[in-house]
Amino acid sequence: MKVADYIINYLSDIGIKDVFIVYGAANGDLVDAFTRNDKIRYIATMHEQGGGFAAEGYAKVKGELGVAMATSGPGGMNFVTSIGNCFYDSIPCLFITGQINSNFMRPDETIRQIGFQETDIVSIVKPITKYAKLIKDPKDVKYELERSIHEATSGRPGPVLLDIPINVQKQQIDEDKLLGYDYGIRSNYDTDKIQSQIDNFISDLSKSERPCLMIGGGVRLSGAVDELLELGKELKIPMFPTWNALDIVCSDYEYYGGRIGTYGGAGRNFGIQNSDLLLAIGSRIPGRITGGNIHSFARGAKKYMVDVDAAGLQKKLQQVPFDECIYSDAKLFITMLTTRLLKLKDERSRNGNDSDMKDFSEWLTKVKGWKDKYDPVSKDMFEPTKYVHPYAFTRILSEEMKSNDIFCGDCGGNIVVTNHAFETKTGQRYFTNNGNSPMGFSFAGGIGATIASNSDQNVVCVIGDGGFNMNIQELQTLINYNVPLKTIIMNNHIYGITKAFQETNFDGRAEACGPVGYNPPNFKDIVEAYKIPTMVVDDGSDYIKVRKQIREFLDHKGPIVMDLNCHEYHSYNPKVIGWETPIEDMYPYLDEDEFKSNMIIEPLKLQNGRFYPSFTLDEAWGDE
Repeated sequence: MKVADYIINYLSDIGIKDVFIVYGAANGDLVDAFTRNDKIRYIATMHEQGGGFAAEGYAKVKGELGVAMATSGPGGMNFVTSIGNCFYDSIPCLFITGQINSNFMRPDETIRQIGFQETDIVSIVKPITKYAKLIKDPKDVKYELERSIHEATSGRPGPVLLDIPINVQKQQIDEDKLLGYDYGIRSNYDTDKIQSQIDNFISDLSKSERPCLMIGGGVRLSGAVDELLELGKELKIPMFPTWNALDIVCSDYEYYGGRIGTYGGAGRNFGIQNSDLLLAIGSRIPGRITGGNIHSFARGAKKYMVDVDAAGLQKKLQQVPFDECIYSDAKLFITMLTTRLLKLKDERSRNGNDSDMKDFSEWLTKVKGWKDKYDPVSKDMFEPTKYVHPYAFTRILSEEMKSNDIFCGDCGGNIVVTNHAFETKTGQRYFTNNGNSPMGFSFAGGIGATIASNSDQNVVCVIGDGGFNMNIQELQTLINYNVPLKTIIMNNHIYGITKAFQETNFDGRAEACGPVGYNPPNFKDIVEAYKIPTMVVDDGSDYIKVRKQIREFLDHKGPIVMDLNCHEYHSYNPKVIGWETPIEDMYPYLDEDEFKSNMIIEPLKLQNGRFYPSFTLDEAWGDE
């Protein structure tokens, strides 16, 4: 059997159905091997970046390993952004690149290049992969496949890359003589320690008045969504999803407390900032959550963090040092905590105490009040105007989409709008790429998501005009494979988020983001050239009509592209302005009395009309 056939058969045997490829001579044998296996197929995209994005979207929706293949040299280098996406969002994907014949590879790194399209792709991607390897010996293929897939899917998931020279792909091997990867026993979670930390948390919970949970994407990666929702029913405390978890703790979940971060959305961060006990599960704590003033984040709370990434639990390496750092898979921790809570409940019942644990209903009501009062979508956004207000449009879209539909967002201003205004339903999938956040992700990612989805699911991609230009060539992939992706171009004719940034930082000089230096094409003409149906929504005078247009769009069978005219809109509020501003003090600013009325803990000192730290940074760090 040829090495190339072994690889394709192995992927098929572990359940891979679809592989995203761009053909080239250096991966020719691998692609040809698909013709001898009818249980797996390739999807040929127009560009390697599009193929990599599609593999990521596929993995996110399917909950399985995504696979993408490219040729050597520029083919592999076009994967770099896609690999970075999967690395920073912790998505298990296998990237396979063909390499030139090993006889023509440079013998030493001091030699720049010998073979045509020779590139040391392994060295290029090592910083953004969990494992990357050049297979020099055909007999290593089983070991490297098994090891790379294990690395991609275990612990904190992520991308891996195998680079395979042409001559290695062609070699004949005896699969019965191949040595595999010794998985061994590699789980080193200390369950006794985890249980002790759980008991500490329960003890702190009994003394708490304002506890809350912060939930990240790691909960889904561990397969613990259902378990988390059951835990919520036992704790009965507010839950705050990060942007990677908006389809885990959905807007209709009874303990949903709003959205957090520098573009905090519903609740304007008052819930988490007033908490006295915080448990974060499956999320790092980046600047997009804390704001620039990291020391003011949940400053009145004792903080617990649960993470599968041991490095992220090192207090020395944390921007916000947590009081208790629990090294555990999210599912293991959630299951253990729920089991302990149920055991305590049973003990109370046997002792004649039928009451549940401590009652936090008053605190939950307070948090839900903030969520409802500070909804980023206001009534005035539905008032008649010349152009469509993107927040009003997005809220209607979320109301019209069904509970099993899939939403794929892009980056920049349009993802801020959707994360502010789209209210998720339990059962929906809602995702983008948050860690790397490249323009153009959602269109190609949406293709992968659609291929991974069921036939009764609508997959809706929302993307900006700038992002759509980045992978516009994948319109042909929609046609080639009849992919029924529904795409909305949130077209403000500018790079909205950068224009807002320039207005804040460069006295309004909006260079290279439109209308100066950037001007998008007529998307309707381009899309129709690919013979794909289009819609233009550009009338903001009647939102009953807009709702009907959205319904028509969602009911369409097959691919369709909507050009939504949001002419030069680039106001994304609420948001934190300034690196010294605590995340509860968001623009548009509340007056001093209203601000203070929402702060249960003492507000930070008022200075120059706004709130700033009343302590020094040294005091904030303490002994850390």
